[in-house]
Amino acid sequence: MDWQRYTLLGGILAVLLALIFQWNAFQEQHTPELDRETIVHDDIQSGSQIPAQTSENGNGDVPQLESQAPAETGTDSGQRTLINVTTDVFDLLIDPRGGDIVKVALRQFQEKLDTPDQPLILLNQTRYHTYIAQSGLIGNNGTDSAAGRPLFKVEKTNYAMVEGQDQLIVDLTLQQEGANITKRYTFKRGDYLVQVAYLVDNTSAKPWSAAMFGQIKRDASEPVTDTGFGMSPFLGAALHTNEENYFKQDFEEIAEKPTRTTVEGGWVAMVQHYFLSAWIPPQDERNTFELRELSNGLFRMGFTAQPVQIPAATQGELSASFYAGPKDVYRLEEISPYLDLTVDYGWLWWIAKPLFRVLHFIQEHIVSNWGWAIILLTVFIKTLLLPLSAAGTKSMARMRKFAPQMKKLQEQYKDNRQKLAEETMKLYRREKINPMGGCLPILLQMPVFIALYWMLTETVELRHAPWIFWIHDLSAKDPYFILPVLMGLSMWFMQKLNPAPTDPTQARIMQLMPVMMTVFFLWFPAGLVLYWIANNLITIGQTWYINKQVDAGKY
Repeated sequence: MDWQRYTLLGGILAVLLALIFQWNAFQEQHTPELDRETIVHDDIQSGSQIPAQTSENGNGDVPQLESQAPAETGTDSGQRTLINVTTDVFDLLIDPRGGDIVKVALRQFQEKLDTPDQPLILLNQTRYHTYIAQSGLIGNNGTDSAAGRPLFKVEKTNYAMVEGQDQLIVDLTLQQEGANITKRYTFKRGDYLVQVAYLVDNTSAKPWSAAMFGQIKRDASEPVTDTGFGMSPFLGAALHTNEENYFKQDFEEIAEKPTRTTVEGGWVAMVQHYFLSAWIPPQDERNTFELRELSNGLFRMGFTAQPVQIPAATQGELSASFYAGPKDVYRLEEISPYLDLTVDYGWLWWIAKPLFRVLHFIQEHIVSNWGWAIILLTVFIKTLLLPLSAAGTKSMARMRKFAPQMKKLQEQYKDNRQKLAEETMKLYRREKINPMGGCLPILLQMPVFIALYWMLTETVELRHAPWIFWIHDLSAKDPYFILPVLMGLSMWFMQKLNPAPTDPTQARIMQLMPVMMTVFFLWFPAGLVLYWIANNLITIGQTWYINKQVDAGKY
């Protein structure tokens, strides 16, 4: 009996849903904890006293110029302490050895939605993870080499941007034979771009010469994030080359084939989901960029600028910029040409990028809520595609209207397939029915759907962005799977408005499609499922209206 079959099916679905909830809870409980403890070489906690070193292990992780002399590393019989820098957007640690950035925490982004007191850690050097930003001077009078890094001095070990202060300067000083060098970090309020400059006072009677380098040093481990189900965001290095505006390599590709190129201006970045770090050297000079694996299993993504010569008894400056923060399209466009391409929308970027502009405009100027902005974006997309989708819907409606005649033909010519095909084509021509017309709306939606998937996946503004009620993060899956179920129901109802396939096998497959799509969407970002629900509801309204018009003989 039908009620027994439906009862059994309902029980199976209930058990499946319970298993999904249990699996979701299991995953959340077994997500690895992030190691937040910063160390420097000798595994000592950040903020504690770190014994001074005269050199680092020479494993080739500092670039070299030809005929470079050994660096003056500076010895210190005392101890060094990491330098804490706090701004409105950063909690940052600088190691006096080399003046490197060994930790960056983004204060305006939470590690997890339910951990408001834990800012997201982008860069860090721990016992199990290395991701740091290094910079230095190499060449004739360089301070850095494979033999060692310089030990800078600093007036204090805690710097903080106070209320009303728009700029914070942190100076690290080094006395070199014949020159006084200041490594200056300049932080600006509300900005993730840090200016890094070497101010050189050449006190000798000889010219001073060196080139600045900047590099990101990282292992290949993936960040602890929940990217959901589907296509994984890119993790790896990217740069601008003469051949490609956006050239990217993951860690396996870098290990197999290192990259070295020289371009005018340019940039080099470490890209991950929602965030990136990047070195941007002087844009009016030719810079050499390199992506390679080091002998210690780490990866180097860096640049080397042109050597700068400072005449005797004069001052000079070498500088670059370092970005560590969110993939903010508009800010990245301002920093350097093509840096915004690190917001990777995939091969359908030419659709995804305009969609983001429209979505951002709606959220910024109309609704101030990313969930409602997605719904209004859906209305905008459906309006653009209305002429084409309406034609397909009309064709489906006409097939539905003349379905009884088609069924009659099937019964009449069930033993003569050739005659059935001929009579069916006559009916199509006489009633102006396009059997492929119903596929057109789906074919039109798929590129938009894929582009929108990438756009919503890459839009950092959606991270932890709430909509209404239980949806507190549009970039994550619905915690209660309500939206996917609603999407499946809307898809089922939409099918009821269209004619069923004449082939029994196809009809059964179509009946299963709402269930299959519901399961498929369970782990999709809530923002994407919201778009699909809105799209289905608009399509239902449009199909219902056109069906009425066709039944009334107006089409």
